[in-house]
Amino acid sequence: MKKYPSFAGVHTALVTPFRNGRFDESSFIKLIEQQVAAGIHGIVPVGTTGESPTLTHSEQLRVIEVAIKTAAKKILVIAGTGSNSTAKTIETTQEAEKLGADAALVVVPYYNKPSPEGRYQHFKAVAEAVAIPIIPYDPPGRCGIELSSSVIARLATDCPNVVGLKDCCASVEHIRELKALLPHDFQILSGDDIWTLPFLKIGSVGVISVASNLIPGEIVKLVSLFQSGKLKEAEELHNRLSPLFRDLFIECNPVPVKTAMSIRGMVAEEFRLPLVSLTREHRATLLNTLQSLSL
Repeated sequence: MKKYPSFAGVHTALVTPFRNGRFDESSFIKLIEQQVAAGIHGIVPVGTTGESPTLTHSEQLRVIEVAIKTAAKKILVIAGTGSNSTAKTIETTQEAEKLGADAALVVVPYYNKPSPEGRYQHFKAVAEAVAIPIIPYDPPGRCGIELSSSVIARLATDCPNVVGLKDCCASVEHIRELKALLPHDFQILSGDDIWTLPFLKIGSVGVISVASNLIPGEIVKLVSLFQSGKLKEAEELHNRLSPLFRDLFIECNPVPVKTAMSIRGMVAEEFRLPLVSLTREHRATLLNTLQSLSL
């Protein structure tokens, strides 16, 4: 049986920097270099945080290509390749595999709301079309549907390269249910920073993080403290960072995190419609939180 990499630890759901309407490759490269230096375990280009819905197909592949070249096998690259079209998802995942991606993050098909059987067949078809690991991404708040525990269990049984799950269901009980149904080596990753520590406590292996765009070292430290058995210190750090975790979703992701990064001079504060800048009120709230954390 083929051995797949461990996805334990912290994987950053990277923003896609823009400048004058175009993909800002130089800022993106610097961002990845900072991630590597901070000890991040992996990066996820062209996920939701990377504004994937507004990128053209060629832009999406270029972002993935730059991420793979810059990471240079120092860290894992989990390419965002999902869409609500199975054929398009297969094509993009195959292209990411050819570019050298270590795995693919594949979102639940949104908008057309397939049945549970349709969801299963979608992921099964993608998994069978490539050799790289597939990590389904389940954000019910964005997709309007969710992967049931039974569908995830079927995929884990029937598709050897469906090796993990990015879970955004915000429920400890849901993770407990999954753990009871899934093979012991199936890797569950929190999809929301605020749930990282609670999920680690019941068996998840890490997080696909938004906050680590801004503070990669702190998020790595949080997970490392837990992994080394220093639960009290991990809880103290989690509690200190919780206001930031909250405010990075004060409006639709990735608007708050990109705004925070621009305040720190990391990327330009530039989005593509229909995303727009934070309201004045929310900007003030975010700025106060950043100042309270000396960021």
